[in-house]
Amino acid sequence: MTRKTALVAAATSGLGFAIARHLGAEGYAVSICGRDRDRVAAAVGQIRAAGPGTVHGQVCDLRKGSEIEAWVGAASEHLDGRVDALVVNTGGPRPGFFRDLSDADWADAIDLVLMSAIRLARAAEPHLAEGSAVVFMTSSAVRQPIDNLVSSTVLRTGVGALAKTLAREWAPEIRVNHVYPGRIGTDRVRALDRGRGVALGLTADEVAARSQAGIPLGRYGDPDEFAAAVAFLLSDSASYITGATLAIDGGMLRGL
Repeated sequence: MTRKTALVAAATSGLGFAIARHLGAEGYAVSICGRDRDRVAAAVGQIRAAGPGTVHGQVCDLRKGSEIEAWVGAASEHLDGRVDALVVNTGGPRPGFFRDLSDADWADAIDLVLMSAIRLARAAEPHLAEGSAVVFMTSSAVRQPIDNLVSSTVLRTGVGALAKTLAREWAPEIRVNHVYPGRIGTDRVRALDRGRGVALGLTADEVAARSQAGIPLGRYGDPDEFAAAVAFLLSDSASYITGATLAIDGGMLRGL
């Protein structure tokens, strides 16, 4: 049986790392990228130790199209020229309210969040096998704007629209879905809680407790829980799911 292959962007920490580790444990041949060489090497070691899959890692700044193309090209060689699964992911842009952000901040955020998704989809498409699956990751801000994260709210909404569009353009050969996390226990969320705490005169734990009080399941999600949902959408078990948007948020958002 041919081993399945996957590209997971921004996978040296947080949700990207959790997904890559989960896929590696399932036996996928995985390629990851990240901006820091040491963190890429550390993540490769941990993913390799998680299970029977193989793993390739490369330094790549997702704000730069040339580096995305170089990573996808090298990854395709590592994955024997075929990509069965693609996870379009990136780190978050600088927090801030509208009045806080300059043109330079917006330009950097556009390259990091929106253009990285466009460029990665463009670079990966020629390598995606028939029957492959793509998952775009965004944020709950696509459904409900988040205070102090205006650039993320605006740009991740655009990524969600891109996912919906490609689900039609790439069908029936390639399935494309979109997921967004609520409050998942990552370093990024902990940093946001600390920043919110400074603004409110609270500790990060107190901010987290307030957030968890509004989540029906009463807690932050675990990155491994998020990864399992993404792995399902990438699997053959989800073969009739495309164009879907899945909230992985413990019931946090109340909109219909």
